[in-house]
Amino acid sequence: MSAPRTTRCLHAHAFLLLLLQVLQLAIAQNERTTIDRLENVTHTVTRILDGYDIRLRPNFGGDPLYVGMDLTIASFDAISEVNMDYTITLYLNQYWKDERLAFGLPDEVLTLSGDFADKIWVPDTFFANDKNSFLHDVTERNKLVRLGGDGSITYGMRFTATLACMMDLHYYPLDSQNCTVEIESYGYTVSDVVMYWKETPVRGVEDAELPQFTILGHETNDRKEKLATGVYQRLSLSFKLRRNIGYFVFQTYLPSILIVMLSWVSFWINHEATSARVALGITTVLTMTTISTGVRSSLPRISYVKAIDIYLVMCFVFVFAALLEYAAVNYTYWGARARKRAKLKNRDQLSTSASVEKELKCSGPRSPEEIIALRECATSTGRVSPLLGLRSKPLPAATGAPPSLRLQRDHTTLRYRTRPHSRNSRNGSTGKPKVMHALRRGATVIKASMPKIRDVNVIDTYSRVIFPVCFLLFNAVYWFQCRI
Repeated sequence: MSAPRTTRCLHAHAFLLLLLQVLQLAIAQNERTTIDRLENVTHTVTRILDGYDIRLRPNFGGDPLYVGMDLTIASFDAISEVNMDYTITLYLNQYWKDERLAFGLPDEVLTLSGDFADKIWVPDTFFANDKNSFLHDVTERNKLVRLGGDGSITYGMRFTATLACMMDLHYYPLDSQNCTVEIESYGYTVSDVVMYWKETPVRGVEDAELPQFTILGHETNDRKEKLATGVYQRLSLSFKLRRNIGYFVFQTYLPSILIVMLSWVSFWINHEATSARVALGITTVLTMTTISTGVRSSLPRISYVKAIDIYLVMCFVFVFAALLEYAAVNYTYWGARARKRAKLKNRDQLSTSASVEKELKCSGPRSPEEIIALRECATSTGRVSPLLGLRSKPLPAATGAPPSLRLQRDHTTLRYRTRPHSRNSRNGSTGKPKVMHALRRGATVIKASMPKIRDVNVIDTYSRVIFPVCFLLFNAVYWFQCRI
């Protein structure tokens, strides 16, 4: 039993030794193959660069070179209305064929480092609407070069660019914008280089997000630009962006609506509470001014009127009109009281004058000096003069009367006659401007046509309905027009 077991162990040991030798030979063969391949690639790269002129484009002197383009959107970083630009991070890939770099079969592909691009000809591509750009270099320069066996080249890079975007802010913040990426060759005209979009020109747009905008779509086109140095091919990628209004609803529109509604509270406050109504009106006006200033600080100084300017101005008009409404109420109330007091005073004076005339008729003939004294006393006091007391008092001498007054006795009625005015005064009174006369006449007609308000609370009652209805109509027209 021990002999067969020993024989089997020896056979297994020999098989393992043979397998180990085969593996060692395979590894050595692979290492030699890898070394040979590396030597071949190094030799190939060195060979194809030997005598290569980087200054000349592929197919120099022949047909124009066709360069394909495609973009991959990494992210939209920022959009600025003040600077009229936006910042975007993207991958730009360019495809062309340089037969001078062909080294084998078309299926063979060499992936080389980005430094290889400094040793071969590459298109002088630039962004026509670029303001500031930089190539990412962490941890190395973000470039790739893939070389096909037939000389086809794929050249890619990752960078961040700040591109100009001229915005139309007439409907701000309910606006939509078109922002573009303009790609062009700087020095090669269409007779040397023709750029074109690949079958899938743009990727990553569906995954891109913006805090203030929604990307509705994009489109690509190409055209020829005629400049002073020649005709160039330009590729354009356009993004359709719609602004999200949620931020402005909570930061601008809703506070403005609440401030306007707050100004209506004064219509329910007693019109005699002057300090409360005036303080409320001034507070709402100043608050609307502060909101308008904050909105203008985040926008460029453009000359045309924006949608948000119209809304804020109308809100300011509503709160200011509420303040003026109280001014009208206050003027009507105190003016009516002043007119009532003046009417009562005139009635007392008329009754006093009538009693004086009656006393004069009943007391018999009097001298002109006594009549003047009695009437002046009645006019100054507003009450019936004490005739009996004045009879016993010495009257002023006749010489003390003003020389400009003349007394004319007609039975028991006395009339005052003043000196005629000078010629200059008559000419001034008759030569008044016709415009002033027409204005006064128009004001009189308007005043007569206005309804007589006997209770000032009626103004507040109507204002409680008119102001909200007008504000609702304004909002309906505003949002309907802006959404169209």
